[in-house]
Amino acid sequence: MRKLLPLLNTTPHAGGRSALTCRYRCGDACFHEVPNTSENEYVGDVIASALSRRSMMRAAAVVTVAAAAGGAAVVQGATPAVAHGHKPGKPGSPGTFGGARGLRFAPVAPNTDDKVTVPEGYTQSVVIRWGEPILRGAPAFDPDKQSAKAQAGQFGYNNDFLSLLPLRGERGRQVLVANHEYTDEVLMFKGYDSENPTREQVEIAWAAHGLSVVVVQEEYRSGKLSPVTRHPLNRRLTATTEFELTGPAAGSELLRTGADRSGTTVLGTLNNCAGGTTPWGTILSGEENFNQYFANGSSATDKRYGVGTGATERKWERFDQRFDLKQEPNEVHRFGWVVELDPYDPDSTPAKRTALGRFKHEAAQPRLTDDGRPVVYMGDDERFDYFYKFVSSKRMKKGDSRAAREHNRTLLDEGTLYVAKLTGDSPGQIDGTGKLPNDGEFDGAGVWIPLATGDVSHVPGMTAEEVYVFTRLAGDKVGATKMDRPEDVEPSPRTGRVYVALTNNSNRGKGDNPGADEANPRNLNKHGQVLELAEHWDDPTSEGFSWRLFLVAGDPNDPATYFAGYPKDKVSPISCPDNIAFDPYGNLWLSTDGNALGNHDGLFGVATHGERRGELKQFLTVPTGAETCGPIVQDRRVLVAVQHPGEVDGASVEKPASAWPDGPGKLVRPSVVAVYRKDGRDIGA
Repeated sequence: MRKLLPLLNTTPHAGGRSALTCRYRCGDACFHEVPNTSENEYVGDVIASALSRRSMMRAAAVVTVAAAAGGAAVVQGATPAVAHGHKPGKPGSPGTFGGARGLRFAPVAPNTDDKVTVPEGYTQSVVIRWGEPILRGAPAFDPDKQSAKAQAGQFGYNNDFLSLLPLRGERGRQVLVANHEYTDEVLMFKGYDSENPTREQVEIAWAAHGLSVVVVQEEYRSGKLSPVTRHPLNRRLTATTEFELTGPAAGSELLRTGADRSGTTVLGTLNNCAGGTTPWGTILSGEENFNQYFANGSSATDKRYGVGTGATERKWERFDQRFDLKQEPNEVHRFGWVVELDPYDPDSTPAKRTALGRFKHEAAQPRLTDDGRPVVYMGDDERFDYFYKFVSSKRMKKGDSRAAREHNRTLLDEGTLYVAKLTGDSPGQIDGTGKLPNDGEFDGAGVWIPLATGDVSHVPGMTAEEVYVFTRLAGDKVGATKMDRPEDVEPSPRTGRVYVALTNNSNRGKGDNPGADEANPRNLNKHGQVLELAEHWDDPTSEGFSWRLFLVAGDPNDPATYFAGYPKDKVSPISCPDNIAFDPYGNLWLSTDGNALGNHDGLFGVATHGERRGELKQFLTVPTGAETCGPIVQDRRVLVAVQHPGEVDGASVEKPASAWPDGPGKLVRPSVVAVYRKDGRDIGA
């Protein structure tokens, strides 16, 4: 029997994250009590006598409608995965020949190199770094002369979600939008004193959060992109930018503060993680670990959202009373939303869409129904929390006219918010080890439970406003399924199937916490899994679905892993899937966060259909301490956001753990990277 890969990283933190990352990114969420202490039914406890759905989600590219009990949709079966066309590779490593279209590259070997490593025949370039000026009048970045004013005109810190949109009338140009999730002051400022930050440092951090909009220019003969500084569309949104609250909870007493008696205007957006791009040309951005910025929480609702009872890590409450919940108890309710931004209108006010609920939004990715209504899928990135969808009651208007754009700005304000509940079809067979049940896969059925429609609550004992502001509590009350950190949720643009990245949950089955179930089949889950969901009748408005686990991540030599039935000696090892995206061929691309196998995080492509379904290849790795974020896979280039490089325990400006991207003696800087073929041909062709 082949040996498992060595566990090089012995940190006790979740996955392979450093303590420094946990401290600044999520406020040490892994070391706090699990916020969800509700006694919901778990998947293993609610197993009904469901029909076997073992052939529902086989490796088919086409979803078909079939008559089944309860009107369930069935995904057409297909030829099982076989090793046709493969030449043998080394044990535990994928073959380097052939591959699904779009994945025809020699996979990168797992490594711990302090650089971005790409496949043979590919090259890379940095698109933009933290601190580079994008607005008129902003100075060049100087690590020794940082200021809040300068940072407000420069590219922000810790880039996460990325989106590239077309720019009509300007040849070779596109609009790049990037989220800036959080700041790591220890790696930003020389001599930083975490107990006594200065006002200037705090204001720089406020300006480094949020989003950046920057036009980029393509080099015709390669995939290289360069920022167009001072372009009129370039924009920075920060922790002090004005946002409007819209939708059914706007104006609620729960959202009013001393500074905003109307409950409709918020300063800033915080901890923007992943997001989505809408069919009508706007950007959705999810506010995730917002709880860590607020001091002196006390109520049960604060605890359900992970708000601490004392001072915060960054001590912002010393400089603005809105971050002190003793003084402004409702301010925290104004964060945790999905933000919508129009990148083509630099004068527009971005909106926080309350109809999509308030929780730790990892992402929000829409698809359209046959009649043009958007449906948005969302994950709540916390151990034992839920995933959701929103179905709009309005249809999108096509075109770029002012009337169409104004109408489409209201699409996410009216509709129904749902939460997911899953059941498995292998009762009594889930033992927490990851062993497959007798039918050979983890699968079952599910329902979307309605929470609220407009000003009508579907949750007993809660008003509609309470459902939107305390969405986690609403999910608790209706018995939603507790998942292993549902992060990015993306519908395939080719098949309509929905993929959910479940990053990890080292607390699964630990102490009094829920044990394994069919959707979350491993206790002490270090490596995570990817769930594949098919709406009944391929109708995104349906209230029923079928599901199966597409991947169960980890070392392929470990019997507790699963790659859609594909031969495991021909796949790359993967741990902690986080952000996901699709390429033009329908392959799923996964970036990782906190590789618990001891290697650096990376980006992976995996076939979702055909005989190579489950064939997973590593495309790149990122530098020491970094996370791979925001993947975009186009015909000729791949973009990734290299977040928190050098974020290793004990690191500081004076003692850097990485020399990326500019070499020794330079400040480590989060950056966006473009990867493309040296010969200019398409990716993976």
